Amino acid sequence: MTFHTHNSTSQPASYKGFLIDLIIYITVMFLIREVYIPEAGFLANGLFWSLTTLIVASWRMKVRGVSWKDLGLTKPGNLWRTLGISAIIVVLVMISIIIFEIIKDQLPISLTSDSSSESAVSKFGNLKGNWIGFFLVIPLVWLESMLEELLDRGFLMNWIEKLFSSTRFATAIAVILQAGIFGFRHSYDLSDRSITVGLIGLIMGLAYVSFGRNLWPLIIAHCLLNSISMFERVM
Repeated sequence: MTFHTHNSTSQPASYKGFLIDLIIYITVMFLIREVYIPEAGFLANGLFWSLTTLIVASWRMKVRGVSWKDLGLTKPGNLWRTLGISAIIVVLVMISIIIFEIIKDQLPISLTSDSSSESAVSKFGNLKGNWIGFFLVIPLVWLESMLEELLDRGFLMNWIEKLFSSTRFATAIAVILQAGIFGFRHSYDLSDRSITVGLIGLIMGLAYVSFGRNLWPLIIAHCLLNSISMFERVM
């Protein structure tokens, strides 16, 4: 990653700037979720939260002289390679979730009950056999999937990495921290759901670093994973 900042002449000031950006961003990211409009529904509220956070991220990027293209929102060089990377990500995510399901009862920690399946109907409506509802909802799910990759792997991970850029382990720290925040943000506790989502964030972060820091393979993989999840609710 080689983007530049407006205050690059002063390295300590640069660290301070990225820290301030992260404080602002993370504060807004969590506080905005306290605003919930029941009449709008879960997906609409989720998009409102993500779009609000996107505005904050774009604002701080403009201050630092960074564009979304700098963070990887650029046309991939090879479509088939991109799709292949997306497929690899999906497979790795599924394998990691299967492994977690096998070993979770042996973990030396107590996980809270996962209510995600119980609340699926309240979040998305009753989609059982409702293909019209599925096709109405899925574009919004894809949009939210894209926004999460822009925000969590694009902005958050890069900003954490810049914050710790004086250390040898900046990238590893960024991958782990963004995955932890990603998992916690989806559940606000230590549960099956938070760990599962955290594993997804971890694999997405590793893939982002390993495959040229292009966001499109991650966006496609994220859309595929969420499409599979929504498809299971219809069947």
